[in-house]
Amino acid sequence: MKRWILGGLLAIALIIITSCHLSSSQPLPEPSPDTPSPIQAISPQAIPSIQPLPPIGATRLFQHIEALNFERYQTVDRDRARRYLVKTLTEFGWKPQLQAFDGGVNVFAQRPGSNPNAGAILVSAHYDTVNGSPGADDNSSAIATTLEIARLLGARPTYRPLWLAFFDREEAGLVGSLTFTSHPENLAKLEGVVNLEMMGYACHTAGCQKYPEGLPVNPIGDRGDFLGVVGDQEHLPLLNVFQVSASNPSGQSNLPAMITVPIPLKGLLTPAVLRSDHAPFWAKNIGAVMVGDTANFRNPHYHQPSDTPETLDRTFFTGAAQRVLNAVGILLDNRAAFTTTVN
Repeated sequence: MKRWILGGLLAIALIIITSCHLSSSQPLPEPSPDTPSPIQAISPQAIPSIQPLPPIGATRLFQHIEALNFERYQTVDRDRARRYLVKTLTEFGWKPQLQAFDGGVNVFAQRPGSNPNAGAILVSAHYDTVNGSPGADDNSSAIATTLEIARLLGARPTYRPLWLAFFDREEAGLVGSLTFTSHPENLAKLEGVVNLEMMGYACHTAGCQKYPEGLPVNPIGDRGDFLGVVGDQEHLPLLNVFQVSASNPSGQSNLPAMITVPIPLKGLLTPAVLRSDHAPFWAKNIGAVMVGDTANFRNPHYHQPSDTPETLDRTFFTGAAQRVLNAVGILLDNRAAFTTTVN
């Protein structure tokens, strides 16, 4: 019952937040093994070790960034970006579907796992930009990371299915993801969501990293050289996978620190964490994390014409993408469910 009450409150909060977002592009004010079952927590021992994965292709990441180096606000430009997504996914062996809605089109693709009863892991990123910005960080960096995951994991046998979604109209108020989550067939057998939101910017000077008001964690530091992972407290096991993957030796070096932050009450006390496409899944009581570089709390080019490929930190971006790949690899092979039981 608590879960549904929180879901209803979050739905109301999303209506308010997205209504504000629709009228302005400015940031909000800071204010059995075959049948997974819910568990209270996932210990490091319960999570499979990171299986050897190919390294993220840094050159490929930036090829995607350059290919998408244009404003994706007008319909014609979003159509151009969508054609690139469909073409690239098809080249990687996927069969993308177009899910049209009033004012936009989501791109969705699915790949089965070895167990037909296991819930899927969805990796998502939005592909639109605000007016006047080419959006290299927001959100081409997340698109490029998702496309690399599609390439590297598309043909890899895993226990769980892997789903991909590229949402349209996020900058207009999460319209694409709200539409996606309004269709029950899109949520059937969905176990968890990894939503990527700005992956490529780092700052290394004292005081360059800020934090939203009310964040339930002590400031991590005043330098923006870490990857942030935000998840709701009802799905701590999903968040724990990222925490454990960050400490699990993978034989890879130069990866950025990864900080996980559990959010109580589905973000109702911290509305700044509800500004991306994970929030509609929280409203549906589906576990979701937002992974990113903290957006305007670090990146001065947020929603500006200066959000260009030249402003990205290549080393940080490549390492951040590898962090996500490693965690998604664990999620796909994990046989436990990612819901914390709430009475």
